[in-house]
Amino acid sequence: MGRGRVELKRIENKINRQVTFSKRRNGLLKKAYELSVLCDAEVALIIFSSRGKLYEFSSAGMTQTLERYQRSSYTPHDNPIKQETECWYEEVSKLRAKHDSLLRTQRHLLGEDLGPLSVKELQNLEKQLEGALTLARQRKTQIMIEQLEHLRKKERQLGDLNLQLRDKLQKEGENLKAIQDFWSSNTVQAGNNNFLHSSQAGHIDPPPEPILQIGYQHYVAAESADVPKTMAMAADTNFIQGWVL
Repeated sequence: MGRGRVELKRIENKINRQVTFSKRRNGLLKKAYELSVLCDAEVALIIFSSRGKLYEFSSAGMTQTLERYQRSSYTPHDNPIKQETECWYEEVSKLRAKHDSLLRTQRHLLGEDLGPLSVKELQNLEKQLEGALTLARQRKTQIMIEQLEHLRKKERQLGDLNLQLRDKLQKEGENLKAIQDFWSSNTVQAGNNNFLHSSQAGHIDPPPEPILQIGYQHYVAAESADVPKTMAMAADTNFIQGWVL
């Protein structure tokens, strides 16, 4: 009596299912090996169990066989431009859908189009707004603290600069005062010297100037004197006798 045909359906018994998987897996791997040896064929076999465990066999290397499969899976009649266009169309559709979703979320955050939202969606939106508000306040506080610290630092720098300028101005004032005192003392000394020179010059008698006397002078001449001698005396004393005039 021959063996009956086995009905192909999932084995419900877990143990029987595992035993059947092991037997048939080994038989399939053996058949693949025999096919590659007997027929000189390039065979690649990949098996994943129900638990996700991988079993594989390849006569020429799994990577090489998969690359060959990818090169051979496209028929010569396929249009690469059309395929690229379809890929770009799918990408644009995804980006458009994402853009619409972001616009809808933005309107919800601004308080618009809230009618279609359910209570749960409104609660989630409220939580998002509260979180965003908390972050905004924290950031604002941080910026204000940083600005205050910067202003304090600038105030300290300006205070130090003010002290430096004050010291420099004080030193320059002292130098200017010393120069003024020096010039004042020189001026007083020069004035005293000029006064002494002028005082000494006042005691010098000026040289006598010649005096012209006109008139009679009580002079008793000798009886033996003559007119030329009288004229000579008059020339020496700048005295001219009245009778000469």
